[in-house]
Amino acid sequence: MKKYVILISIFNDWKSVFKVLQEIDLVISAWDAEVSILIVNDASTEKINSIKLNFKNIKSVRIMNMKKNRGHGRCNAAGLKFLTEKENFDHVILMDGDGEDRPEDLTLIFNKSKENPSKVVTADRIKRSEGPFFKLLYECHKILTYIFTGKLIKFGNYTCLPKESASRLVKESCIWSSFSGSVVKIISDRASVPSIRGRRYFGPTQMNFFKLLIHSFSIIAVFKYSVFLRTAIFSVFIYAFRHQIGFLSFALIMILLIIFNILILLISFRENTSELKNSLNNINNIDVLSDLNNR
Repeated sequence: MKKYVILISIFNDWKSVFKVLQEIDLVISAWDAEVSILIVNDASTEKINSIKLNFKNIKSVRIMNMKKNRGHGRCNAAGLKFLTEKENFDHVILMDGDGEDRPEDLTLIFNKSKENPSKVVTADRIKRSEGPFFKLLYECHKILTYIFTGKLIKFGNYTCLPKESASRLVKESCIWSSFSGSVVKIISDRASVPSIRGRRYFGPTQMNFFKLLIHSFSIIAVFKYSVFLRTAIFSVFIYAFRHQIGFLSFALIMILLIIFNILILLISFRENTSELKNSLNNINNIDVLSDLNNR
């Protein structure tokens, strides 16, 4: 029987994650697989409320408590590094613990991974639940990414990785900055399933304009050399038509391209090899919340 680990990183969202776990326990009831949960607690300031866990299908639930808050993406990277170095598993599924990655889509991901056991399976967004302004910004992000990298990235963290793929990813510094960008750059053998972006179970979405900007630029920065090359080509093309577009327009476009490339270069410094290698030093302890073997 294949072993699946579901990796969930959270910060101060215990109410949501326990609801997610309850739904996962129902969803996986028909799976012919052993499923366990690893929650990466990003140094939450809120304590876990006393709760009785009585799962019928989830083999175990553990919480890996981090000493310092490092952010959602870096907790995922640390979690993957921990699993690949310390654990025995066949596949790991990354998902958010707030309901935006819908637990009901897990079976689609699981079935696709069974059909393609050596491939990474991504949950490609076909519909989002945010307001029209955010949806517009997100489409702009996808277009900008495609223009400067040549990559159309439709997925986020909601992904199933075979162990071999997870092991490849944790050796690359870019995963410390952008998970989806790293998957596209490092792993070409992928399959996908359609997924609707759900709504948070409790509280407003944590994504805002600034976080979306960092998210977008972090993905693009994974392909920074393609960005620099494409910018050079765009610049030559724009220079050739400088008389047609006018000097002021030409100057403005060039200034914007320069600023954009500087920002991409600065964001690329988030890809810190040393911090990735030492990320397990940030683990404080691991709590076992539920274990079917010890009942």
